[in-house]
Amino acid sequence: MQTTNVFLLFFIFPISLEGCCEENHKKKTTGLQQNIHQHYRAVEGEMFMMPCLKSVSQVVWSRTGEQNERLSFDCGSKFLAEAKHSGNYTCLTWSLLSSGSKLSLHLQVVEKNSLGCQSEESSVILVMFRGGVVDCPGINCSDNTDVIWYKDNKYVSEQPRESWEKNGQLHLEQVKEKDTGQYFCDRKIIEQGVKWIFRRAVHVTAIPYVKPSTPKIHYPTDNTREEVELGQSHTLECVVHFPFELKVVAVVQWYVHYGGNMENMTRLHMKEQRMENLTRAEFKVTGRVVVTPQHLNHRYTCIASNSVGKTNVTIQLKRKMKVILPSLCGPIVSLLLVAGLGIILHIRWLEVQLIYRSHFQHGKHNGDEKEFDVFLSYVGSPPSAEVEGVFTMSPKEACSSSMDLLNSEEGKATQRPEVQLPHVLEDQWGYRLCLLERDVLPGGAYTNDVVLAIQRSQMLICLLSADYLSNNNAVFVLESGVQALLQNSSLKLLLIWTSRASSLIQPDPPLPTLVQRALKVLPSMDWTSGKTAGVSSNFWRSLRKAMPNHRVAGVSHAGPLDCLTKTSVTEFSEFV
Repeated sequence: MQTTNVFLLFFIFPISLEGCCEENHKKKTTGLQQNIHQHYRAVEGEMFMMPCLKSVSQVVWSRTGEQNERLSFDCGSKFLAEAKHSGNYTCLTWSLLSSGSKLSLHLQVVEKNSLGCQSEESSVILVMFRGGVVDCPGINCSDNTDVIWYKDNKYVSEQPRESWEKNGQLHLEQVKEKDTGQYFCDRKIIEQGVKWIFRRAVHVTAIPYVKPSTPKIHYPTDNTREEVELGQSHTLECVVHFPFELKVVAVVQWYVHYGGNMENMTRLHMKEQRMENLTRAEFKVTGRVVVTPQHLNHRYTCIASNSVGKTNVTIQLKRKMKVILPSLCGPIVSLLLVAGLGIILHIRWLEVQLIYRSHFQHGKHNGDEKEFDVFLSYVGSPPSAEVEGVFTMSPKEACSSSMDLLNSEEGKATQRPEVQLPHVLEDQWGYRLCLLERDVLPGGAYTNDVVLAIQRSQMLICLLSADYLSNNNAVFVLESGVQALLQNSSLKLLLIWTSRASSLIQPDPPLPTLVQRALKVLPSMDWTSGKTAGVSSNFWRSLRKAMPNHRVAGVSHAGPLDCLTKTSVTEFSEFV
């Protein structure tokens, strides 16, 4: 009885490896060790799938023996068969170990040209919603037409679709899109008493029905010209889109017309012809040929043809213009760029100097070296006697009249920048201020007095207005300050515009060129006066940051701002 069971297992296993393993699993109660060895054959260059066990979900085949390379494959894994894959493989699972059985497989990979007969193609195209037939490659090489078909690692006969097997062919009643994939057919052969399972692969592509049409040449277009260098090799390329056909007959070929004669064509030797799938209904063929034109008299034609018809385009060659001394282009461009930057820098060198000296470079401001902290330059109408009297009062008198001053016409006059700035800078912040009309002795030369006052000051502040830019003496102060800034980096220069509209008015006489260029780049602020100054102190905060760091220690000036009541101090407190 035991011998009969072994014989049955050996007989059933070649038909289905899954069935063998299942039968072996059923006989685990016998307690006897069973060694089952099977032989599989594959074709080099074709896809091969390692068999699976029907009763076991995960199986790993490991190659045994003295091979240099250790190989392991999961069941159902597909790979391109190579000669190095030949060898013995062992399958070990818990079900086999518990039954004391061992399952082994011998894989032999043979060359395709050694099959001894013409083998069918290993791919097929089927039209959807029609019947389809898939042939098992090499079925005509044997009288045995008993074939088992798989789609991936599942029996086709067990899948929920209308199909049947006849004479080694797989018949599909109606092709569907999901039928696209890799199929395998197993047939049995016996050689020298050894039973083999010959597994072949067929790739099936299901395509929608496409009405047959002629191919379309996408490149080149007809009557185009390609640039070439005479005497140098040149590659002509023809890109054609073909519709899918059951029997693909796609041909792309180049021809040359000598002397432009369209009837005198010679076929050229193709360098390569590459095919690439675009969609399921269309594929692309690229044909290339290498030519070496000696003159421009010839024309070249690409002809694409299939079972429906042919299409052609003709191109002509033209001479490619050689670039003279291309290696000099880079240095020339660089030289021109550097020269252009140099010219711009030379033209704007004054502005660059002023920006650098006024924004990025200041010397050490030592109060002991300069007599004044700030030289304030402005042009304004002189204050009335009543207003002067207010600021020459005693502190007690100034305190008693401060509220009347703010609400009077004289109070409004004190809001002028030439009045407010000196009192804030000198009386509130304690800076040593230089005013020409107050601190320079009369009777001297104006130009010398201005230059000397700038040299004795750490900073020059100019209150710019339309009247200031039209006053020759005031413009001279600004010009002297710019020249001193260019010569001495320790001087700070600040412009305060009392009205930006002043910058748009062309003064008479015109400003010196140095002053015009300096006004564009020197640090500047916009004057904020009146109640706006009391509400927003941004102007005064910015001014405080721009002032020199040095202050006279212990300076305490009694002025109108020192004795304002809490009610009236809101008009002035924000700029302190």
